Amino acid sequence: MAEDKSLNLLDPFTAIDLGIADWADGIKDWASANRDTIQPAKRAINDIIVGIDDIFQAIPPVVMILIIALLAWQLAGRRVGVIVVVALVALGLLDPRAWSLAMTTLAIVLSSVFVCMVIGLPLGILTAKSERLQTLLRPVLDTMQTIPAFVYLVPVVMLVGIGNVSGIIVTVIFALPPLIRLTALGIQQVDGNVVEAARAFGASPRQIMLKVELPLALPTIMAGVNQTIMLALSMVVIASMIAVKGLGNEVLRAMGRLDAGMAIVGGLGIVILAVVLDRISQGVAQTGRERGHRHWWEAGPVGVVLRAMRGPKAATQIAARSSAQAGKLQDITGPDKNEKGVNT
Repeated sequence: MAEDKSLNLLDPFTAIDLGIADWADGIKDWASANRDTIQPAKRAINDIIVGIDDIFQAIPPVVMILIIALLAWQLAGRRVGVIVVVALVALGLLDPRAWSLAMTTLAIVLSSVFVCMVIGLPLGILTAKSERLQTLLRPVLDTMQTIPAFVYLVPVVMLVGIGNVSGIIVTVIFALPPLIRLTALGIQQVDGNVVEAARAFGASPRQIMLKVELPLALPTIMAGVNQTIMLALSMVVIASMIAVKGLGNEVLRAMGRLDAGMAIVGGLGIVILAVVLDRISQGVAQTGRERGHRHWWEAGPVGVVLRAMRGPKAATQIAARSSAQAGKLQDITGPDKNEKGVNT
């Protein structure tokens, strides 16, 4: 029999029950009753994730390392490409099963980051343009960033069940806020004079967004993508509690068996994946000045192939173009000191 507690003005909270726990149980019961309606969508999303994993598993490790290294070289430079090769080779040497588990984890993480970008980029743009939406989203994002993952793990499992889809939902909830915040911040930090100049030249709002604001905000947006990737990787161990495979599952099993060796192997695999994805995502955020004001296709393996296809004639044209630009610059700045001395 429940104890009848009278209201105490000095300690009123023990006598007040708002029934929040019962309300939460009602949500759990509703999720359990409506689970069947979500299963078709769950199966479709799970098939996509499994398909990505199967593709990664079907590619031989050496070929996969070569593909990722070339991608890193193209996006972030030759030095990052070398770092990626060394890191991935070290990952494969950790354990005979480490590479297969890492590809499964990579498929889960990339799927989660893709969902975060599909949701986060438009929301970030809208938040930058609307003060009201920013005010509404701020407490929601604060809650998503601070609430422990285990709190929303239970209702997600009750609604969707265990598996890859539940892991992606939990990861998206945890990793989405930085992308929305930094996308909005990057667009808000674009110089208003640049936007006004584009508008004065007749640019439409769509052109201003795609050709002015987004390119200038790209470094900040990519910082948000980088943070989302890191947070998604940090969730792989927690997601393994709801039957998500990969390196996180090995860490969880090692914890249950007190197997320090396997836990270290799984942890190091996650760290190496984080280093690889971090370096590549930072390379995408490079500005035009950092790239030497070159287009992306003029550097990396694509640039090497294009220069090889054009042959020595293209190199001569590039040299002539550089000489002409240097001549124009000298005409603007005037003759140098040596020429002045000869003329006098």
